[in-house]
Amino acid sequence: MAGASPGARAGVTAAAARSEAARRFFEAEAEHIARLCHAMAERFAAGGRLIAAGETPSARSDARHVAVEFVHPVIVGKRALPAIGLAGEGGPLAAQLELTLEPGDIVMLFEGAPAPAGEWLAIGFPLAAAPATATRGSAWSFEPPSEDPFVRQELVETLYHVLWELVHVFFEHRGLLSGGIHDAGASAFLYPFLGETASDVEAVVADVAASVRMKSEEVIALREQTLGDGREPLEAAAAALRERFAAGGRLLVLGNGGSATDAMDVAADFSHPPAASGWAPRPVLDLTEDTAILTALGNDIGFENVFARQVIAHGRAGDALLAISTSGGSANVLAALAEARRRGMATIALVGYDGGEIAAGGLADHVVITRSQHIPRIQEAQASAYHVLRELVA
Repeated sequence: MAGASPGARAGVTAAAARSEAARRFFEAEAEHIARLCHAMAERFAAGGRLIAAGETPSARSDARHVAVEFVHPVIVGKRALPAIGLAGEGGPLAAQLELTLEPGDIVMLFEGAPAPAGEWLAIGFPLAAAPATATRGSAWSFEPPSEDPFVRQELVETLYHVLWELVHVFFEHRGLLSGGIHDAGASAFLYPFLGETASDVEAVVADVAASVRMKSEEVIALREQTLGDGREPLEAAAAALRERFAAGGRLLVLGNGGSATDAMDVAADFSHPPAASGWAPRPVLDLTEDTAILTALGNDIGFENVFARQVIAHGRAGDALLAISTSGGSANVLAALAEARRRGMATIALVGYDGGEIAAGGLADHVVITRSQHIPRIQEAQASAYHVLRELVA
């Protein structure tokens, strides 16, 4: 791209590298993922739980993201499945896992999490290229085909979203689980390629593998749209952040639910950048971090104020606020952006759908829109956007 800005070149290169890695990964792993969905459904149907664990700051965000997705399904009709996220703030992970795991559970291990002793359905997701995760080489270990830690994390996020989406297929059709367990549920219309009384597991595995590939292509297209359309606002947001950091300012980040875990990841990326990057750590405040503050504000003055009150407490004219929202219309996000503006802070928003109220009302200085109504895919593309933003700031 002769004559293009460094940011423009970075955005196009980032999208192309991500697309190539995603196609390689999900084409190679589609059947493996489909069979894992079946194995997980068997465990859940028998009363098992999913325990996700991550030691490092970025892996912690993934463990929390897994838990919220399985417990709080965002697609109408999906059943809530028992999941727990464990991270380093609760003490040594080995001890936490020993106290938490029960027979029949599933354990999902992210970077830094030790493999627990015992017979578990263990799933290993190495977020870094080295050293190896303890479960690598097992039946359910996945190795993303990239040395870029941001790309690896994005592929892993898509993978655990796909596991959450497609594990339900095996509940919704007769004859697929031990004991004949069957729960058609209100979400069966989402999978018209499967028959109501399907009993051929291999045929269903093949259909689920095809769905894995389809979902991969969906997020590839969405990442390319997000990074392409978002090139200019990402460049401008990065310039604003560099200016604020240089003058001693800080970045405040926020989001709800899965977007809260993305805010955790943003905070980790800025304050604990990848070891091999050589990037300087940057000061970040994660407004989703403190459960005592969130529950006090939510209980006493209303959940719509849980972020704005923290902006009042911490926000300064030289700071910046990054808000992540799949809808672009969450009341507490809108209130926080309005308060940040009143205080002279730079404001950045990553939003889904058509941009919602944030884009329509120009409520942030820099808005990156991921044009989809599918929340898991939005979050996956937004991860690419804030990873590219971190690179551009550096």
